[in-house]
Amino acid sequence: MMRTEETEALFTRSDGSYAFARWGRPVAPVVFGVTDETLSVVKGALEAVMALCGHQMAETDPELGSNMMIFFFREWDELPEVPGLDRLIHDLGPLVARLKEADANQYRVFHFDAAGAIKACFVFLRMDENLGAVPAETLALSQIVQSVLLWSDTAFRKTSPLAVSGDRTILRPAIAALLRAAYDPVMPAVANDPSHALRLSARLQAPRQAC
Repeated sequence: MMRTEETEALFTRSDGSYAFARWGRPVAPVVFGVTDETLSVVKGALEAVMALCGHQMAETDPELGSNMMIFFFREWDELPEVPGLDRLIHDLGPLVARLKEADANQYRVFHFDAAGAIKACFVFLRMDENLGAVPAETLALSQIVQSVLLWSDTAFRKTSPLAVSGDRTILRPAIAALLRAAYDPVMPAVANDPSHALRLSARLQAPRQAC
């Protein structure tokens, strides 16, 4: 069972602020740069996590069309060439320059509605040698989990949200329970006070096994 301080740490940013947000609208995904086989893997991971959370998916978002966009590519320089992406990602050019300088292989950008809930997420995966060595199922599940909540920027630096069960990669049971608790209808979609972690922890007393 996850302790309250562990729960709080997952949403406490490196500057010490507590920031939690979940999706406030159905998720309408689209995936770029993959084969049909990999697309089905990503779709399966997304459907599984959404079912776990009890959150809805949709074919389209009335405001954005697609509000979860996942990009697989080889080089960061490919992003500025994507038509219209600069209208969705503020300062795309400078961002790409920073990511190249840092030799990053992944990055996520969240957009929020007026209340502070997540309304869009853009996932960028540069398939370098390291990411290329990760099984598609593991990579897809990891990225979806990191996209359904606004986690701390340090949340999974030391411990993965995933675990291995036999020959399968699954969510850690504590993370699965936390996702269910975070999407409990009685819980707020947005929170900036650490007392929110106490409320989450109260719902983690009897976590069920992840599927």
